Amino acid sequence: MLKIWNRMQIRNISALVMGAVILTNVPIDVQASASLGTSAQIGISADLDAAGSAEVLESAMNDVVLDAFHLDGYQNLGIVTVSEGKVNIRESASMDGKIVGKIGKDAGCDILGEEEDWLHVRSGKVEGYIKSEYVLTGSSALEQAASLLKPVADVNTDGLKVRTEPNTECDVLDIVGSGQRFDVLEELDEWVKISLDGEEGYLFKEYVDVGAKLDEALTISEVRYGEGVSDVRIALCEFAKQYIGRPYVWGGTSLTNGADCSGFVLSVFGKYGISLSHSSRAQANSGSAVSFSELRPGDLVFYGNGSGINHVAIYIGGGQVVHASSPRVGITISSMYYRKPVKARRIIQD
Repeated sequence: MLKIWNRMQIRNISALVMGAVILTNVPIDVQASASLGTSAQIGISADLDAAGSAEVLESAMNDVVLDAFHLDGYQNLGIVTVSEGKVNIRESASMDGKIVGKIGKDAGCDILGEEEDWLHVRSGKVEGYIKSEYVLTGSSALEQAASLLKPVADVNTDGLKVRTEPNTECDVLDIVGSGQRFDVLEELDEWVKISLDGEEGYLFKEYVDVGAKLDEALTISEVRYGEGVSDVRIALCEFAKQYIGRPYVWGGTSLTNGADCSGFVLSVFGKYGISLSHSSRAQANSGSAVSFSELRPGDLVFYGNGSGINHVAIYIGGGQVVHASSPRVGITISSMYYRKPVKARRIIQD
């Protein structure tokens, strides 16, 4: 059975996670986390001392802590406690079940149910079964979570400027887009200081969602190809590589009869329902900005000269790109640095 808390455990976890907390009907000012640097106003509507069952106490405390840390996606938090490496998540509650994902020490999962000595969990994009011996639940999970939570800022708009100082008069460090996530170094009144490839920068708080995160499970595709690499990215890259050796044709968009660089990209992405312009310069303004150090398979890499962007390629991982190179070479795979890349964009927002 899942661990049920007693009143002493609830008071202990509330003191650990939120500071001194008096469980009354009166709304209380709670320090959600020292690392988050903000306070949350949390009203506890029920007198927990008067609650009729341990299950009510457990549910109430779980909701309070998840709300304080802005932990979306969890209803019944579990923390993986495997000693090293990653443990398998299986399609069914059996050692014979197909492995659908892997999850490592201190990663978070939402516990959906139980089946004998297995837990039905969801973590990130993975849902399946894990041996209950590897998962902390109840107060133990929240105690562990309190020491693991990392403050992050999720960008909620495209074309957001990363500033070198917390004002709009300073230099622009980079431009980022919706869906990108950054570690928070400090939270100010109107700005949030982030880490961008080891450099400090500032984002205007109105355009980011500041919260906390726990590590999550990886799909089998992510285990093989890297964290954040979805099945559609892998499929797109494998599809593009089918046309290696096909001809380069200026102005062409045919994957079999010939395409130029942007025509090749246009046609590959079109296969997956994504419409792009037939121009490398226009494609360089599509999607959202991504740094070279954060490239995932399926991202676009751009090259140029003094007059601007003049070539585009699809990143396929391992420091390589596939692209329609030239009339002599045709569609081929090259090192990403076969010439100096000047820009990268993320088209697939997963």
